[in-house]
Amino acid sequence: MEYTILIVLLPMLTFIVLGLLGMKLKACTSGLIGTLSMAVTTVISYATAWIYFTGARVDGVYQKWVPFNIEWLRFTDTLHIDLGVLLDPISAMMLIVITTVSLMVHIYSLGYMKGERGFERYYAFLSLFSCSMLGLVLATNIFQMYIFWELVGVSSYLLIGFYYTKPEAIAASKKAFIVTRFADLGFLIGILLLSFFTQTFDFGVLTSGDRSIFTQAAGTTFMGCSVLAWATALIFVGGAGKSAMFPLHIWLPDAMEGPTPVSALIHAATMVVAGVYLVARLFPVYYFETPEVLHGVAYLGAFTSLFAAVIACVQTDIKRVLAFSTISQIGFMMVALGVSGYGGHNGTGYMAGMFHLFTHAMFKALLFLGAGAIIHAVHSNEMSHMGGLRKQLPITHITFLIACLAIAGIPPFSGFFSKDEILAATFSFAPAMGWIMSFIAGLTAFYMFRLYYNIFWGTPAEHEHEPHEAPASMTTPLIILAAVTCVAGFIPFGKFVSSDGADYIIHLEASVAITSVVIALIGIAVATVFYRKKSSIPDRLEQTFNGLHNAAKHRFYIDEVYLFITKRIIFNGISRSIAWFDRHVIDGAMNGLAFVTNKMSFAIRGLQSGQIQQYLLVFLAGLLLITLLVLVC
Repeated sequence: MEYTILIVLLPMLTFIVLGLLGMKLKACTSGLIGTLSMAVTTVISYATAWIYFTGARVDGVYQKWVPFNIEWLRFTDTLHIDLGVLLDPISAMMLIVITTVSLMVHIYSLGYMKGERGFERYYAFLSLFSCSMLGLVLATNIFQMYIFWELVGVSSYLLIGFYYTKPEAIAASKKAFIVTRFADLGFLIGILLLSFFTQTFDFGVLTSGDRSIFTQAAGTTFMGCSVLAWATALIFVGGAGKSAMFPLHIWLPDAMEGPTPVSALIHAATMVVAGVYLVARLFPVYYFETPEVLHGVAYLGAFTSLFAAVIACVQTDIKRVLAFSTISQIGFMMVALGVSGYGGHNGTGYMAGMFHLFTHAMFKALLFLGAGAIIHAVHSNEMSHMGGLRKQLPITHITFLIACLAIAGIPPFSGFFSKDEILAATFSFAPAMGWIMSFIAGLTAFYMFRLYYNIFWGTPAEHEHEPHEAPASMTTPLIILAAVTCVAGFIPFGKFVSSDGADYIIHLEASVAITSVVIALIGIAVATVFYRKKSSIPDRLEQTFNGLHNAAKHRFYIDEVYLFITKRIIFNGISRSIAWFDRHVIDGAMNGLAFVTNKMSFAIRGLQSGQIQQYLLVFLAGLLLITLLVLVC
């Protein structure tokens, strides 16, 4: 199966071709080349996943396959960086997720980005991102993952800042790049600590169950914690940055300044789940060696989920509602991994987290692409410019409603099955955690149907041109993703992905399922009363809870806190004094040396005038002076 390397090489080759030759090709040709390449990559990925999941198991457990691997750098006999392809249940599953969503985005962009300046550049960047994300999930070792992790950050920066003449897009791309770079520094330090003590980067060795390689790291402490705990916590910091966990979440809402298909690809379905995938990839290390760090992941995920859900309830920009929804749902996945055990029913959380990653990718990509169709029709992101669009946009309306029902957790849509398993795992871990996550699920249903009713119901807004349905290139991906959202919940996901690689039969717990559905229906009912028709209730509640509403609308002023720390404290308080010292002391000393040297040079330049007579005169004067000194002494 060495052909699996083509899954990474094809998008990379497409990026090179479009990057170098794109300006010489017609825009539609560049789009078709990028889309065709992604279609071939998708076919290879599906074939690979099919062969892997239908292959033979050992004692009923899926094994890790390494169909391609080469050594790149060797440090010691045991410590070396390889470049290869690792196939196991979660990497095979991620191949399906990434290529499916990426292909839908490529097709959708043929219509959405038509006529945009830089069309060729856009498809080149899409190919680079797809290559980076596929290389990340197929990595055989943690350093290879880090290399592609950084490439994901670069391609994300390029795509968010695609509209480089727009100041908001440039600011958003820089913000995303800087925030994730700080997080990635923690990731790199964690990798170095882990590899120094275990003498390996290889995922196969790290997750093999051989706990002896962690003995030295676990026995070495720093500030009251083992070095291994520090290493896994720092590695998670990198994941928290990519997955926009609090307090590193601030880049994701602003990243909506990029093209809407980019939001669907990067900030809904693939890049933001990289942190979840990282924790899942190292799950045996977290669970067996540093369970306290794993529980910390759960608590941070729960707080992030609640924090983002509250903010989403008051946003008016439809893409920002979906952005905070994404942060909240990623929190759900982190909670699922954090509360999970290992093997059998104990591993429900792990299976549920991966299941929700799969289902969420489909319906959230559908929501973002649906939002793109809406923006394409009304030329605005604001809900106040929408209303009553269900008749003008029938396909977008139905597909968007399906996605809303899925994320709200209404059966039989896919989100119900994955979210129900997460809630079951949290109730098993701690009833309080279960009720908190159930409440967040209710908030999710509320803010999603607030969004739905404000767009498709209520009083239609006035438009210069009558809104109309998007072209087939945009509606076809919506229909495909809606169909997947309707049936994905019935996939026996536990047969393919589980904490220990063995079969896990999903059994819905009636009490949890009924409770979650009732809470979701309450959230939908409240949204229906508030927003299906014009109502004064939201305005009255806003006035009653004015302080909370304003704080949530301004994202609880976290961005302002960052700006205060960076501008007032770091830039003005620290950097300004350092800059003064650099300009006046360091530069002043160097400039002083240059000034003195220059003056002395002018003073003695006559000694090298080129006149032989002058040289002889100086020579004789010196000789006489020396002779005189000898006679006197």
